Amino acid sequence: MEKSDLRIVFMGTPDIAADIVKALKEDGYNVVLGVCQPDKPVGRKKVITPPPVKVFFEAAGIPCYQPGTLKSDEAFEILSSYSPDLMITCAYGKILPQNVLDIPRYGCLNVHASLLPAKRGAAPIQRAILDGDEVTGVTIMRMDAGLDTGDILAAKEISIGNDMHSEELFGVMGTEGAKLLLDTVMPYVNGEITPVKQDDDEATYCPPIKSEEGEFTWDDTAFAIHKRIHALSTWPGAFFMSGGKKVKIYDSSLITDDIPDGASDAVPGTVVKANKGDLYVKTGDGIIALRVIQTEGGKRLNAIDCAHNYKVGQHI
Repeated sequence: MEKSDLRIVFMGTPDIAADIVKALKEDGYNVVLGVCQPDKPVGRKKVITPPPVKVFFEAAGIPCYQPGTLKSDEAFEILSSYSPDLMITCAYGKILPQNVLDIPRYGCLNVHASLLPAKRGAAPIQRAILDGDEVTGVTIMRMDAGLDTGDILAAKEISIGNDMHSEELFGVMGTEGAKLLLDTVMPYVNGEITPVKQDDDEATYCPPIKSEEGEFTWDDTAFAIHKRIHALSTWPGAFFMSGGKKVKIYDSSLITDDIPDGASDAVPGTVVKANKGDLYVKTGDGIIALRVIQTEGGKRLNAIDCAHNYKVGQHI
């Protein structure tokens, strides 16, 4: 079978899914239908916004289906009507029921942003950074009815830089996941890959990120605060409470050299440097530099634009 003969239904929702399906399309695969989550309100003004992958589907002339559920007779009938040979999913956001998994003759593949069986679930990218992992990866899996429990077809390790934000890691995952998928699809279809069962005893899970997970206190370690900031900078934003109001931090650096005099003995939450764009704060075990800050009701500001508003010795 040629790539152009393989009828593919692609399911996904965010930017990473758009990266994957774009690579499939550009490589000559026949994507006959795109499936994604319904349009949702976004931002303070709650503007109804299509998912990134829908924008790609429409630009590429691929029909787009946005069911509220895949468990309905309608969803089954519509998906079946496209006679897919293969379904491919990436960050779709819903578990596929068994009758949908049974539609394509070659089954359903998933591009998952972790080294399975580690970090099964909804937020493997953010939680890899949040957990301080140095290495993560991407896995191509043949789906079953469980939560990321299917047999593994291929996997690739990806390093996580100490200052990497989740948005950057999403981009790397999209690029590397697309490459790995393109290297896997035809060998899989041609029966040249032997699926490997996951070891359920080694499985870990990562639930969706909740807004309250953004909160930290200055008693936490510098490393933990730094990782929370970088993991959650896209949403919901890491924050601490000051005077009953949220102060969000969107970027930071760990400070290990040229520590100001007396900083090591300061109480956690104390400003230990505030000049020339540097805003250093004592944590439970070290010093962290705040690079991008947003006070409640205010705009995001780089430290160079707001460090002068703080004083050394001030508790924030």
